[in-house]
Amino acid sequence: MPVPFSAVLIANRGEIAIRIANACADLGIRSVGVFAQDDQASLHTRQVDEAVALAGRGVPAYLDGAQLIAIANAQGCEAIHPGYGFLAENADFADQCAEAGITLIGPGAETLRLFGDKAAARALAAKCQVPLVQGSAQAVSLEEAKAFMASLDGSGVMVKALSGGGGRGMRAVTDPAELEAAYARCQSEAKAAFGNDAVYVEQLVESARHIEVQVLGDGSGSVSHLWERDCTLQRRHQKLVEFAPAPGLDTALRDRIIHSALTLAAEVNYRGIGTFEFLVEAEQGRFYFMEANPRVQVEHTVTEQVTGMDLVQSQIWLAAGASLVDLNLETAPACEGMAVQLRLNLETLKADGSTTPAAGTLTTYEPASGPGIRVDGYGYAGYPVSPAYDSLLAKLIVTGADYAAVLQRARRALKQTRIDGVQSNLRLLQALLASDAVQANTVTTRYVESHLAALLDAMPAEPTAALPSADHSPQADTLTTPAGCEALASPTTGVLLSLLVQEGSTVQVGQVVAVLEAMKMEFEVRATTAGEVHSLAAVEGDAINEAAPLLFVQPGDVDGSEIATEESVDLEHIRKDLAEVLDRHQAISDAGRPQAVEKRHRKGKRTARENLDDLLDSGSFQEYGAMALAAQRRRRSAEELQAMSPADGLIGGTGTVNADQVGEQAARVMAMSYDYTVFAGTQGMMNHKKTDRLLQLAGQWKMPLVLFAEGGGGRPGDTDFVGVAGLDCHTFAAMAALSGQVPLVGIGSGRCFAGNAALLGCCDVIIATRDASIGMAGPAMIEGGGLGRFTPEQVGPVSVQGPNGVADVIVEDEAEAVAVAKQYLSYFQGPVSDWQAVDQRELRHRIPEKRTRVYDIRHVIDTLADSGSVLELRREFAPGMITALVRIEGRPFGLIANNPGDLGGAIDAVGGDKAARFMQLCEAFGLPMVSLCDTPGFMVGPEAEKQATVRHVSRMFVTAASLTVPFFTLVLRKGYGLGAQAMAAGSFHSPLFTAAWPSAEFGAMGLEGAVRLGFAKELAAQPSPEKQQRLFDKLVAKAYQQGKALNMASFLEIDAVIDPVESRQWLLRGLNASGHRGGSGGRPFVDTF
Repeated sequence: MPVPFSAVLIANRGEIAIRIANACADLGIRSVGVFAQDDQASLHTRQVDEAVALAGRGVPAYLDGAQLIAIANAQGCEAIHPGYGFLAENADFADQCAEAGITLIGPGAETLRLFGDKAAARALAAKCQVPLVQGSAQAVSLEEAKAFMASLDGSGVMVKALSGGGGRGMRAVTDPAELEAAYARCQSEAKAAFGNDAVYVEQLVESARHIEVQVLGDGSGSVSHLWERDCTLQRRHQKLVEFAPAPGLDTALRDRIIHSALTLAAEVNYRGIGTFEFLVEAEQGRFYFMEANPRVQVEHTVTEQVTGMDLVQSQIWLAAGASLVDLNLETAPACEGMAVQLRLNLETLKADGSTTPAAGTLTTYEPASGPGIRVDGYGYAGYPVSPAYDSLLAKLIVTGADYAAVLQRARRALKQTRIDGVQSNLRLLQALLASDAVQANTVTTRYVESHLAALLDAMPAEPTAALPSADHSPQADTLTTPAGCEALASPTTGVLLSLLVQEGSTVQVGQVVAVLEAMKMEFEVRATTAGEVHSLAAVEGDAINEAAPLLFVQPGDVDGSEIATEESVDLEHIRKDLAEVLDRHQAISDAGRPQAVEKRHRKGKRTARENLDDLLDSGSFQEYGAMALAAQRRRRSAEELQAMSPADGLIGGTGTVNADQVGEQAARVMAMSYDYTVFAGTQGMMNHKKTDRLLQLAGQWKMPLVLFAEGGGGRPGDTDFVGVAGLDCHTFAAMAALSGQVPLVGIGSGRCFAGNAALLGCCDVIIATRDASIGMAGPAMIEGGGLGRFTPEQVGPVSVQGPNGVADVIVEDEAEAVAVAKQYLSYFQGPVSDWQAVDQRELRHRIPEKRTRVYDIRHVIDTLADSGSVLELRREFAPGMITALVRIEGRPFGLIANNPGDLGGAIDAVGGDKAARFMQLCEAFGLPMVSLCDTPGFMVGPEAEKQATVRHVSRMFVTAASLTVPFFTLVLRKGYGLGAQAMAAGSFHSPLFTAAWPSAEFGAMGLEGAVRLGFAKELAAQPSPEKQQRLFDKLVAKAYQQGKALNMASFLEIDAVIDPVESRQWLLRGLNASGHRGGSGGRPFVDTF
């Protein structure tokens, strides 16, 4: 047969949307999915061929039939598949589809209207002589319901929504005193779920099994079946476990039930697939028709497993006009083996057995696999779970030879399944399958509820992976109970559906003050304290965690006449203007831009918002200019710009970093990130305007700045400005003006060219990822200038920018870059109390006794500093000079050190530049400095002078002379000549102290060189090379004795010779003696090189 449709719109979400998309794909049909504004993270958006955003949030967005039809038309879809729930049984929607010329995959509006009206369905069953429990034949008033219950001589009743199904709007009532409350709640739930608050009542059958028959029809009166399913294991009329076929069902009774289902389907010329449901008293051989669900069922999977049929494909073919003969389904196929479906719900199970929908983020999602196991779900690690939607996450379907085999395999599958990060019913399902009654197949529809205590006790232990506490509430962390008030906490996780009181309202204990919605069910929240409402802690529509405060009550006596009622409160909770704002914010978030996020992730990169979220303390980010759009209104509409240029490609604002260590005041920071998903991170006019505002605030309020600079420089496409070249832009001057005023941290990842690179170059420290390309022009501009054609990776890679000194720290990826940025900022945020250090006696052995043997200076630094506190800057540049930020007993210091492993510790031109610039950085932000001296002096010779050494190394003298921060010098070994003086801020008496270790040696120049020059004649006079060497060694030894630290100290040229173990204490006592308390120094700016 030809493909039935070219494109189908899937008007649903989650696992059923994925199931339908898979069926379409197998048939060669293009699938179009939809998603609400708060549901972009749902996996179905990635499994369909195309996903289209709905206007609106939560369930109402999926109930907007007019919008769905408009999308179907725009996408060229000939049909809409509603799945289950939402609009699947909405007859009005079916009419709208027919009027629009779109096929709704399912029965026609007439059939939906018939079976959606439970009274009409009962009338049909009576007409067809299908058994029924006693009940009203139509919608009833509360008084009629009471009269019906009274006529049953003590038997209970079921109050049911006249429209819909799936356990919504349904309550079992055994106590007449509870009927009024159950009636009102069923009406409310029915109105919310199905748009119709009519309810009816029927006799409660308490010891029964729930059996349903899967039927098919082609609209001609020809119907068939795919056998039955057992849905007895349920809780509060919500199915938990389903079997196919029904285990242990008497063959004759099965045949009678199936015959009744086919009779009802044939009577209405049923088209499509559907389910007819019955209550069965197996021992008595009785059954009663309950309802029909004219749609695909959640549990259709088990029927597929035992029949080998694809029910969704069959549904699509039937909607397209195929007959049962065409599909070879005029008779039921053989039923082989048995299958069970276990519904994995994300919910919090309380000690009393009640449940609430869970919220949070899945950290682990590892369903079982292997022969006989199928999983239909939409979970993944990192999925943010919202209580606004049904709690069903996945369906674990297990197939086996018989009932015992399928139970055994299902128990294994549950044990192998891991769901972490959000609470689930996984352990309850394990206890349920292990129970004796389930093993013996002796359960009824009320088994779970009546044996809940035993099932809770039998649940296996919590998995080893830690789960968030169900009692933890983010709202509770941030809201403080006002003095003299008591908080009314939410009893469950859910969405605040209605708030029935206001500030100033009076409440009594037990009064209903709010209604929460979870899993499409409604939960009343009652006041626990009498008094006056002082203030509200939430608004309608909020997602509320369990134990989060809803409102605060000031206790007091209350007159009953003053109690507020639901009728006195306007339930409208979000104004149109606020909704527009919320929608805009949602649209520019990562959740609102799934395609852009996915594209970014495919390249192994993070989004701008993900980087900022990682950098800033949780909940501290306050974004500026989020509504900015590209200056292209002359060429594009506002709607286009909203989609193409969210925040105009620059996300920035205030926040805190490391507040848990240093407090919120010291942790203040301004953070900015170019968004590479918007015009490749280029700098537009509004983008510059926002940058200028943020830079101005950073300078005014002295906030350190962190810049994520990935992007391509100026944007040529902006049109909304007056001028020629835009060279009067103030951004670069504003950025440069911050140098020396606040710490500037730049992060270069990926491609960073032109204007973006210019801002990056203004930063005090540049952290570059391995994949970074940093240059003052990108390939296009280089080629345009006639300088050749290059790939972006050939322009300024880190292999160039590390050794040449542009990149201060090179890291693997953005995550490591953020970690280094946090560490860098911490040195300018003050001391920390949590520190550790290795045994300082190791310092006595770090310098070899043999004076000519090289050692690793970095080992010395790591030993001297607090453990893990060393952050080395520009490591690949001028390797003979080490510059690093360190801590000593939690106090931050800047450190310079000669590296004897490179040029023997001699200071060359670039080493002088490196040290001088680092001194400027420490001076600008008030960091005390420690110098570890081991140098034979400055590099000399013709080659050295070609590097302008005279000018470059003299920078150390000029810079040190202007220092106001405390400076300390420790001479580890060689302290020779001008180089040693440069390491001591110009003179051994310039630092607050100059101390030497016992291994130190001093001289106006290197000892060997001094001997060669000073005793040249004596050495030349020696008769043989051997005697010449002996004399040389003797003279060097004498010079060494003369230049030993102890002798140097005896002439007071240095302040002390100390045990290396005491080095840290000398530094701390020296810092205390200086009276230095940190803060900014006197440096007006920090050189960029």
